[in-house]
Amino acid sequence: MVRVGGVALGGGRPVAIQSMTNTDTRDVRSTVAQIRRLAKAGCEIVRLAVPDAAAAAALAGIRRRTDLPLVADIHFDHRLALAALDAGVDKLRINPGNIGPAENVWKVVKAAKARNVPIRIGVNAGSLERDILRKHGHPTAAGMVESALRHVRLLERAGFGDIVLSLKGSDVPMTIAAYRLAARACRYPLHLGITEAGTAFAGAVRSAVGIGALLAEGIGDTIRVSLCGDPVKEIAAARLILQSLDLRVFGPTVIACPTCGRCQIDVERIARRVEAAVRGMTRPLRIAVMGCAVNGPGEARQADVGICGGQGRGAVIRKGKVVATVRERDLVPALLREIGELGNRHSDENRNPAK
Repeated sequence: MVRVGGVALGGGRPVAIQSMTNTDTRDVRSTVAQIRRLAKAGCEIVRLAVPDAAAAAALAGIRRRTDLPLVADIHFDHRLALAALDAGVDKLRINPGNIGPAENVWKVVKAAKARNVPIRIGVNAGSLERDILRKHGHPTAAGMVESALRHVRLLERAGFGDIVLSLKGSDVPMTIAAYRLAARACRYPLHLGITEAGTAFAGAVRSAVGIGALLAEGIGDTIRVSLCGDPVKEIAAARLILQSLDLRVFGPTVIACPTCGRCQIDVERIARRVEAAVRGMTRPLRIAVMGCAVNGPGEARQADVGICGGQGRGAVIRKGKVVATVRERDLVPALLREIGELGNRHSDENRNPAK
């Protein structure tokens, strides 16, 4: 297990959600504002680019303004890592192969060890060492793992074992294969991600395929969904991936039928209204919005609460039983009343548990 500030990675702990700011780290005000937005969305660890001495100098001011665990992303200059540690970051992300000779790595390791700060060895398919590329001919899963283990041994020789690994590529099958090999080769916590995944929709899909496949196999201790644009979108995608696999619970799950020629109510409109209404709820309810009589009744009965529509009307189903039949325009209010009652009962049960 590795501890990043107050968040534990590995050792059977819940899979943690990470993101990375895209502000100029030297701009403390805008960076802190984005970190606060990320934290509000559910981010548990945030990484910041530290490309130069000015960015490193800004870290102390950022640290004073947020309690969220901070990771400094360092390349090429080991002095930036030392400055980040002095500023109070909770973790370093480095590639030991690009910060100079071994004595530079040992200086960083010594300082990190003195502060109980872990180091993530971040291998990227796009920046593998030249000798590994010559050996394999092009980026491969085996080459990525070879690079990672080379860096692990470098840190281990310096007496450092507080390590997290990542092996990211934009090629989803290759990335999955790399993480599988790494999971068999070592016991360090794994940070999962598909790098350069793309824009919001395409990137979320590709990340869900790669990250989800690994998590379903029990591989991975923390994740970042890498998307172009506002990083707050990454948090929603990460939460949905984890909740879809029953690894974390963040609130209600709204399922809805895909609609077809049998559908006789506006399922999409109703489902969007329900999603908006339950946003912010924390109770792990399963809510079904179904549009026809084929699969609808069965799916709705498997949910905690749901509706099943037909010919401008619909049944409201709670815990497998039809509790009301109403007009389509009244479906959402009726469904929300049932959701509210379930939520109130849940609160009462928490206040007065059965003896």
